[in-house]
Amino acid sequence: MYEKFYGLRERPFSLMPDPSFLYLGRNHQQVLTLLQYALAHGTGFALVTGEIGSGKTTLVRHLLTLTDATVTVGLISNTHHGFNALLPWVAQCLGVPARGRSEPELYEAFVDHLLREYASGRRTVLILDEAQNLSAHALEELRVLSNINSDKDLLLQTILVGQPELRATLAQPGMAQLAQRIAIEYHLGPLQRSETHDYVRHRLAVAGGSPDLIQPEAVELLHTRTGGVPRLINLVCDMALVYGFSDQKSVVDAELVAQVLKDRAANSLVPLHDPARPSA
Repeated sequence: MYEKFYGLRERPFSLMPDPSFLYLGRNHQQVLTLLQYALAHGTGFALVTGEIGSGKTTLVRHLLTLTDATVTVGLISNTHHGFNALLPWVAQCLGVPARGRSEPELYEAFVDHLLREYASGRRTVLILDEAQNLSAHALEELRVLSNINSDKDLLLQTILVGQPELRATLAQPGMAQLAQRIAIEYHLGPLQRSETHDYVRHRLAVAGGSPDLIQPEAVELLHTRTGGVPRLINLVCDMALVYGFSDQKSVVDAELVAQVLKDRAANSLVPLHDPARPSA
């Protein structure tokens, strides 16, 4: 709608996890470095957590673009509480057919697959996004699968990505054996104030527009009310561009963002932080 008016090739603040728009703030860069280290050195489990909308999935999608032919990656992004046995899902995402096989047959086929990959000089990595939806039983099954190894190397690396509830599950006494195998862990926090400015400018530039389309005063207000959470920043910026197009404004100023925030406060299912209001 507003793309042509603002000289944009595409929407800069889409909610889709598009790795081409990834902005690497300090936290995101550290997570990416740790995950690359995990892939390079064959660590067993890695854990990345963050609040809703912190950019975890986008970071994972970017990581996938950095892997080469020596790494075979299986991604499960639709985890849910209804998962019973996890092995069929893990096998399927790595290209091992599960249909028509009993559990012992599937396990044997899965192990054979890992051994073939290892013999071919390829490492197998399993990534589970939204892993907070997994039960303690499913996580324990992952630990058992991680026991598959050669004489000196793990045949299956696992990266768990999820919301903070995942940490609460892993902190339970019954999860101690799995928790002790997590070699790398990081909690992804929100963007700092200066990073929010860089984030907005970065996404505008990637979309082919002027980095100054959203004025600094507007971004200041944006950061205060979103707390630096990327998804919330995207929500407000996208609506601000719609409002700006409707009013035929050449730039998005603080007044325009304030109007978007006011309207969202009145009607939105997702409240934004208002420093003027006392906490309940």
